[in-house]
This record gives sequence, structure tokens and C-alpha cells, in this order.
Amino acid sequence: MSAAARFAAHALGTRFADLPAAAVARAKVYVLDSLGVGIAGSSVEGGEGLVRVASGWGSPAVPVWGRTERLSAPAAAFVNAWQMHNQEYDCLHEGAVVHAMATTLPAALAAAGLRGGVSGAELIAAVAVGVDIAAGLGLASQAGFRFFRPGTAGGFGAVAAAARVLGLDGATLEAAFAWQLAQASGTMQAHTEGSPILPAQLAFNARAALQSCELATLGFEPSRAVFEGPYGYLGVFEGAFALEPVLESLGRDWRIAEFSHKPFPAGRATHGGIEGVMALQTQHGFTAAEVARVEIAAPPLIVRLVGRPLRPGAGASYARLCMAYAVAKLLQKGSLDLADFRGEALADPATHALAACVATRDDGNPDPNALAPQTVTVHLKDGTALSWRCGTMLANPARPLTHEQHLAKFRRCLDFSATPLAPDTAERLIDTVDQLEELEDVRDLAAMAAAPG
Repeated sequence: MSAAARFAAHALGTRFADLPAAAVARAKVYVLDSLGVGIAGSSVEGGEGLVRVASGWGSPAVPVWGRTERLSAPAAAFVNAWQMHNQEYDCLHEGAVVHAMATTLPAALAAAGLRGGVSGAELIAAVAVGVDIAAGLGLASQAGFRFFRPGTAGGFGAVAAAARVLGLDGATLEAAFAWQLAQASGTMQAHTEGSPILPAQLAFNARAALQSCELATLGFEPSRAVFEGPYGYLGVFEGAFALEPVLESLGRDWRIAEFSHKPFPAGRATHGGIEGVMALQTQHGFTAAEVARVEIAAPPLIVRLVGRPLRPGAGASYARLCMAYAVAKLLQKGSLDLADFRGEALADPATHALAACVATRDDGNPDPNALAPQTVTVHLKDGTALSWRCGTMLANPARPLTHEQHLAKFRRCLDFSATPLAPDTAERLIDTVDQLEELEDVRDLAAMAAAPG
């Protein structure tokens, strides 16, 4: 049996009742978190233009989070996925290095709009199996990033989630995977340059997932070895891989329960440095003016993803992936907020001067996908050296955010909606997601996340 057939059997054969309580609970946490982050992303620069272009992609039907617009299902999946990832604030599977919710949830809710609604229990199951596939592909990789894995692997998870919501059969879902392979896209160049096109690469793959499901109904003879073939997804996009352990784990290991929150609105690779400086500043009470330099020793992936120097005129997309910028802002303010990556905050001369004192170096870790451990050393001008080390970053499943921290992040995100939301929106969404498995039609959830028109 091909990998596509095994993934399809898992995606369509899993019942809500098969999900362990821990997986259901974490799915609800990340549905709420994802909606909040997606609403906040509605006000990021460039969104108006993307919505204007996407509005020409079909008849309006599906809500856009934090906005009054309704778009076609593929267009809504595109915009909502972009909004979820455009601030580097969305959850991820650290071992896979995949932001799977950013593709699966927008695609699943768009598919629900196409179908005419599904239950909350069905949405949870669809998201869970989609995440299993997206994160599983990341876990199968034994190589470093060549393509932008959150987009490419995330797209296949989105196909599985959407196909389940749409009621496709196994053969059609296998064909949809083949169509997705034909559309999969996204390199690491936008990440390397800090280009705002980066989050659009998840959006392209989320949109493609809806189109792949539709194209799969046409009866074209599909490719069979979509994932494991010599020119299949893993061979081309990842290189070295071991897929069989992932396939064997299906239905046993629920990847949604292994996800990490994002406690800070910057690339996950910056979070060890941020937490370390925050902890040392809290413990020792030094100010930014007392700091001579900061050194972060971390795995090579951290250096590759966020070890860049802060450059003059850097935009928000670059700054969110710059350890030096995040640490400098933290030293100045004692916290890090969405507002620190917008407007005049990006050009603050004091931030740039302080960022020049922050360095991230490779600690020689042989794992090309490792995010930890990390060691932070703050050197003060009086010669004192203060060190902090973590083996697991904050908001990893081993160190989860408290319920109160989770809700505080969600409520803060809603402050950044492009269009003001009704005053009771936060509490309505919290209450609805708390009881999501009892919701009769998830289109109600999507409508709550949109601004009143």
C-alpha cells in the first residue's frame, strides 16, 4: 500500500471518538490560538492588497477573520492562512518544524463553507488528522530545510483536513495528494531575505489544497508514489527521509498533542534567546544601559533561521526573524508585543544600537532540525557574565503555557483586528471553542471570527 493510501485511510477512517482526550483538548487550545493570531494578522501591512486580488478568485462565500469581506473558499483559505503566519505567532510542531495549523484550519473551515457546514467534532477530527500528516512529513525528514516546510508539508495536511470535511472517499483523497504534489511550492529564499512573501507560501499551499480536492474529482489518473517515489514529495523537497516510522505511528501518536504555543510574536527560533534574557533580567535587575553584549549559543538551525544581523531599514518580516532585534526590544521594554513589530518601533535608533551587541553562534549540534538546547550569556559593562540555559523552550508541551497565559495572548491578538470586532467577540469565541465538540455547525465559529459587515 502506498503512503498516500495509508495517509488517506488515517484521514478518513479516524472517528472523533478515536481521539484521546489530550488530543481533543490541545486541538481546542490551538483552534482558539490560531483564530486569535489570524485575526491579529488581518491588520498587517499588505493585507488590503491581498484581499483585493483574492476577491477576484470566485464568488464570495467564506468569512475572512478580522475583516468584513467574504471570499471564495480557496481565496478565504489563502488570506486566512496568510494572516495566521504573517506575524510568526502561530503554533508549531517543533520536532517537525511545521506550522501545520496555519494551513489545516483555514482549509478545513473553508471546506466547511463549501459543504454547507459540519459539526465541531468533525472539525476537531479533521484538524487532528491533517496535523498528523503535515507534522509527520516534517518528522520523516532527515535533512535541513531546502524548501519552506511549513508551506509544503502543511499543504498536504490541509488536503487531508479539507477532503475529510468535504466527504471525499479514499481514492479521491489519494488523487488529491497527487494534485497537491503538482502544486506544492515555497523555497527558503524568502525566509533568508526576510521577505514578507514568506507567509504567502503557506497561503499558496492552503489555497492549493482546496483546488486539489476539487481537481481530484475529475477522474485524472493520479501519481501513486506521491510521497515516497524518486520524484515524490520527500525525495524532491526533503532529500533524506525515513517515512515508515511516521506511517506506523498513525492512530497511535497524535501530533496535535505535541504542538508548542508561541508565547512571543517572533520566529520560534528566537524564543530561547528571548526567554533567557527575560529570565536573567528578572533575576538580576540589570537595565539595557548596563549591557555590553549578549551571546546566544544554539543549534545550527537557530543560527540559520534567526542569527542574521539587524540591518538599517529592516521591515517587520525581517525583524520577526532576527534574534538581535527581538532581544534588543526585550532589553529595552522587559516584554515583547505585536506592536513592537509595527510602525516607528522598527526604526528606533536605540533598538538598532543595542541589537548590534547581540550575537547568535552555532553550538555544533549535529541535528539539522533541532531548536534546543540554547545557552544565553549576558555580559554587563562591569565585567559580570550572567548565564541561562534551557533544554526545552517555554510553551513546548513539556513546559506549556498556563490557561490564563493562553487566554491573555488570545485577547491581546483581538486588539489588532483590521476591523473592530463586537465587544463580546473574545468571550464568545472562548466559550464556543471550549465546547467545540458540541457545536452543530462550524460556520458559526468562522462567522464569529469575522468582523460584522
